[in-house]
Amino acid sequence: MGWKRGCGFRGWTRSIGVVASVAALAGVMGCVPTPTAPTSRCNVQGLILVCPHTTSTLYAGGEARQVHWALPYGTPPAGGWPTVIMFQGSLFTAELTWFGNPAAPFGAYEQTQVVQRLLDFGFAVMTPEAHVNGLTFWDTNNVLVPDYLQSGDHQLMLELFRRIGDGTFGPLNGSRLAATGISSGGYMTSRMALSYPGRFEALAIQSGSWATCAGPLCDVPAIPAQHPPTLFLHGALDPIVPLFTMDLYRSKLQAAGVPTKRVVEPLALHRWIPQAPGEVTSWFLANV
Repeated sequence: MGWKRGCGFRGWTRSIGVVASVAALAGVMGCVPTPTAPTSRCNVQGLILVCPHTTSTLYAGGEARQVHWALPYGTPPAGGWPTVIMFQGSLFTAELTWFGNPAAPFGAYEQTQVVQRLLDFGFAVMTPEAHVNGLTFWDTNNVLVPDYLQSGDHQLMLELFRRIGDGTFGPLNGSRLAATGISSGGYMTSRMALSYPGRFEALAIQSGSWATCAGPLCDVPAIPAQHPPTLFLHGALDPIVPLFTMDLYRSKLQAAGVPTKRVVEPLALHRWIPQAPGEVTSWFLANV
């Protein structure tokens, strides 16, 4: 559910100590996360929003890769739960996705709210780790990996699809997949459209752009066939992934007739924006 009205923090603070101090003062002043609904998969522990989950280890391309995942409460629909694969940003492990700390930068609390909202509205959620236990970034736009189809991340995705199909993660519907992510994970979300055509029904990209772009360096080619409907979320003042790169990608999608939506927070920098939990969930409910 998140902060009470008036307790949100826009943008991000360079000093973790400053952010922690602000969060501590917020608690003293009564700005604490509101209680979660009794039926929510997640719960508030002190100031931390916690979403319990399971961790599985997959072996792909000769590398052990962890995947954190959870299923909604209740009985799965016929065919299994629709599933969202959520890609971490650079250097911040996927496991952090499941613990929303208001003192953490880059909209970490809103990130966990995205997980919470998706679970509460009937989506299974999976967060695979990038290389080195999530302490790196995705191969989609890595200059050291010129051919993504030869990358470890491609092998990870193939293994993930296989395990979704064989029931490793429970009753999931491999025909109802969506993807979301921030920053490097936003580029990786776009990669799902480029390298796995027809597999995903919807995308939601936070602070990212086309699969092979990197920061201000961005050239969006012709849009591949079967590109899924795509939601774009961005901070207008983002200094790491400039807003114009997202708009360039979206314009190409619009020209190709692909449904899109653009949500921009005017004062936000590089982060999950406050609108993300509601917008991402609504987008996937409408398109998956």
